[in-house]
Amino acid sequence: MNIFAIIILATLLIDFVLNLAADFYNLKSLEKSLPEEFSDVYDEETYEKSQEYTKVKTKFGLLTSSFNLVLLLVFWFAGGFNWLDEIVRGWELGTIWTGLTYIGMLLLAKSILSLPFSLYSTFVIEERFGFNKTTPKTFVLDLLKGLGLGILLGGPLLAGLLAFFTYIDQYAWLYAWGAVTAFTLFIQFVAPTWIMPLFNDFDPLEEGELRQKIREYADKVNFALEGVYVMDGSKRSSKSNAFFTGFGKNKRIALYDTLIENHTEDELVAVLAHEIGHYKKKHIIKNMVISIAQTGIMFFLLSIFLNSEGLYDAFYMEQMSVYVGLIFFGMLYAPIDMIVSIFMQVLSRKYEFEADNFAATTFRKEPMVEALKKLSKDNLSNLTPHPFYVFLNYSHPPVLERIKVIRATD
Repeated sequence: MNIFAIIILATLLIDFVLNLAADFYNLKSLEKSLPEEFSDVYDEETYEKSQEYTKVKTKFGLLTSSFNLVLLLVFWFAGGFNWLDEIVRGWELGTIWTGLTYIGMLLLAKSILSLPFSLYSTFVIEERFGFNKTTPKTFVLDLLKGLGLGILLGGPLLAGLLAFFTYIDQYAWLYAWGAVTAFTLFIQFVAPTWIMPLFNDFDPLEEGELRQKIREYADKVNFALEGVYVMDGSKRSSKSNAFFTGFGKNKRIALYDTLIENHTEDELVAVLAHEIGHYKKKHIIKNMVISIAQTGIMFFLLSIFLNSEGLYDAFYMEQMSVYVGLIFFGMLYAPIDMIVSIFMQVLSRKYEFEADNFAATTFRKEPMVEALKKLSKDNLSNLTPHPFYVFLNYSHPPVLERIKVIRATD
């Protein structure tokens, strides 16, 4: 076992142990008594149900991550990567098509093996707690649409990356970086109008008192209201949410139909104010810039390690190639990715506080607080997560912490 194998194996095990510890502490932090702040929204039965949901999801997540880790290690140390490479090379498809086929087969195998877990999560766990609204037909169609988009959009991008690193000796990483950046911007631009409607219906919010209140608030904060849409989130789940997506003329705010059903008009305006806050604070652009910079660093490092024989030896490969190099480097890059991911979670939680502050100061505090409390109940959120679990996994601050900060806003 060489240094590459040691680094990759250590990263896999450390990541698993850290998340195992976080899960353990998170379950230990569940409090039997309902926090006083939520006494007007939760009853004891609902609170117990939310805790049980946290326990079940955590244990199932541990089972899933354990299975994935064992599967990867068995495939790795049994020489599976080289075995599959020999098979695909034997078909003599040409360099690019061989790479596409090899990576495609690995992704397909992973999807098939994860399918039972996805089915159980959707039709057993989510069903048990009253969330699931997905029909078998919708589930299958989602899989097929996702597969089709992966082939249609991901295939050409992957082929381009393979071509850059196969045929361009110098500055291939720059071409790859430029291609991925352009692809990312393209997807951000077209997703609201071309891609997302493949999975959900987005209907403009109808005229009425709610739309009038939203229009008045948008005018107040000088926000060009291109579109507020109602998304049929109830098609798959009874959980509620809202989000901001796209940019330029294609930017839109989407409110789940379940959100509209369960909240007052003032609470909905407060939620929308929070989403507008993300736009006004330029959080989307900042995240995009960070992501683009991270991608450039990753491709630069890839160009350094792609021709390192030790990386291929770590996986018992008999021949070096760009397509397996991409996979192995992705695993070697995991320590950096882990650190960046934690940093992005911290930054994301900071952004959420800023968006909450924007909503509280430009609209009102109490509707935002009430919306957060109702959302936590409707989604059976864990009200008392452990700080270490939050540090590793939460993109949003715990709801009780958000409420305290909102109430303290001047």
